[in-house]
Amino acid sequence: MSAILFGSISTLADTSELQRDAFNRAFEKHGLDWHWDRDTYLGMLESSGGADRIATQAERTGEDVDAAAVHATKSELFRQSLPGAGIGPRPGVLETIRAAKTDGVRLALVTTTSRDNVDALLTALAPDLDRDDFALVVDTSVVDTPKPDPAAYRYALDALGESPDACVAVEDNLGGVAAAVGAALRVVAFPNANTAGHDFAAATERVDRLDHGALLRT
Repeated sequence: MSAILFGSISTLADTSELQRDAFNRAFEKHGLDWHWDRDTYLGMLESSGGADRIATQAERTGEDVDAAAVHATKSELFRQSLPGAGIGPRPGVLETIRAAKTDGVRLALVTTTSRDNVDALLTALAPDLDRDDFALVVDTSVVDTPKPDPAAYRYALDALGESPDACVAVEDNLGGVAAAVGAALRVVAFPNANTAGHDFAAATERVDRLDHGALLRT
């Protein structure tokens, strides 16, 4: 194996509940009488795209909502919450990254979130983890077609000069798994706290902790 492709910021650190809280605070700031409890949010995570979730909610309630503006507020609130959230790398992430670098396996972060969100997350994880650990970072400044479309993975493979069979993707949500499969990649499902109940049958394997040796054998 030549490369490990981490598919979202929540494969590095579990930010899902911070994201939900940011949505709810954004709704309040925009005068929306909405609140996504955890059960509601779990169902929404079966599809990708925060702005799309907002637009769907507006359609259901019959309200005229600027989904892009609400999502931008949510993203800013999420970034502001990271420094004091006490988050850390998920189980096995640091060990996997260190072992991969020792073995000459390249690392990439292949997301369809914003560069600002990626930078905020990596700043919060420093000094344990930073951008220099990755040979490539893909975000919406590079590829603006969201997952489950495989465009981000196809871009990463091309930029790295790698074939799909020489890489493995790590994903925490169904849209990400679909994107990786669409790019002909093997994919390890690494669910976060809010996607643990989802059906990851399309993944090559499902794990609760990353292990470099196991990824090599996937």
